[in-house]
Amino acid sequence: MYVLVTGGCGFIGSNFIRFLLERKRKTKVINVDKLTYAGNPANLEDVEKNHPDRYYFIKADISDKKAIRNIFDRHEIDWVINFAAESHVDRSILGPEIFIQVNIFGTFNLLENSRRAWQPENGKESRGKLFLQISTDEVYGTLGESGLFTERSPYDPSSPYSASKAASDHLVNAYFRTYGLPAIITNCSNNYGPYQFPEKLIPLMINNALKGDDLPIYGDGENVRDWIYVEDHCEALLKVLEMGVPGDKYNIGGSCEKKNREVVEVICDQLDRKLGPVGGRPRRSLMKYVADRPGHDRRYAVDSSKIMTELDWSPKVSFDEGIAMTIEWYIDNTEWTESILDGSYMEYYRTQYGERLDGKG
Repeated sequence: MYVLVTGGCGFIGSNFIRFLLERKRKTKVINVDKLTYAGNPANLEDVEKNHPDRYYFIKADISDKKAIRNIFDRHEIDWVINFAAESHVDRSILGPEIFIQVNIFGTFNLLENSRRAWQPENGKESRGKLFLQISTDEVYGTLGESGLFTERSPYDPSSPYSASKAASDHLVNAYFRTYGLPAIITNCSNNYGPYQFPEKLIPLMINNALKGDDLPIYGDGENVRDWIYVEDHCEALLKVLEMGVPGDKYNIGGSCEKKNREVVEVICDQLDRKLGPVGGRPRRSLMKYVADRPGHDRRYAVDSSKIMTELDWSPKVSFDEGIAMTIEWYIDNTEWTESILDGSYMEYYRTQYGERLDGKG
């Protein structure tokens, strides 16, 4: 069985590849990643070492028609799992064009190649094939103080990032309805865990708190997010791949709503207990409230009852447990973080991989 994972050198993608190879012993994974700033092959060095005959890396842009077609021509792809995306809201506000190119056109390119490879009119067998679009709860917009996003909630994106993800979701749905392409969409809440790029809230706060630097929090810190440990998300995705219904969509959440301020407080308190205060002061004293970003949605929270009921999935890792494991990982992997912060990881992998499009990692 060949699984094409796009964006597999990123945070969730790399965790999923590791998870999939451990649980499906006969699966081979082709990881396609452009290696932009958030794609780091170091995230999968252990996988490359432990599974040399089951893991293959291809440096390519999902928007590159020739490169993606070449992959489908060379391999009988069974599943496509599309993690590849520009995903940082702040960056989408500063420069939205790349979000449109990657998230919309890149998804279209993957859909077209999947359709060409799998459609019965082309003499191909589509049974067992599946296109899984990994999306976000941000496509739904913002919530008030109560209520949850369900799979039937209308899309109402607020940022160029969430608008580009909403557009790609609509494309996936249209390919199912128009062409019968076997496809499923999942919309997940905020992930955290190992290998998350340091610009995101939790790794940023852990890294700054370890150093004794300021902990910048947007606005009043009362914005609410639903948090899920990344391995719980990976388990949910495998359930969807094995048991999900093509044409359906599934919300995946941790049932763990936290205000941004509360998340930072938990990190500070856990680090104080583990390492003692920094500079003689509790780390909460490092919290600084800064000007809010434009279009900052107030609250996200998803209703995961559908996947829980229909696919027998539920999150296993509590927030306190997950944060403790995440903090431990970042303490043990300071070199990984520092190589990203000083940019050295980019230069190393440019030299290592260059512009090669079809080599093994």
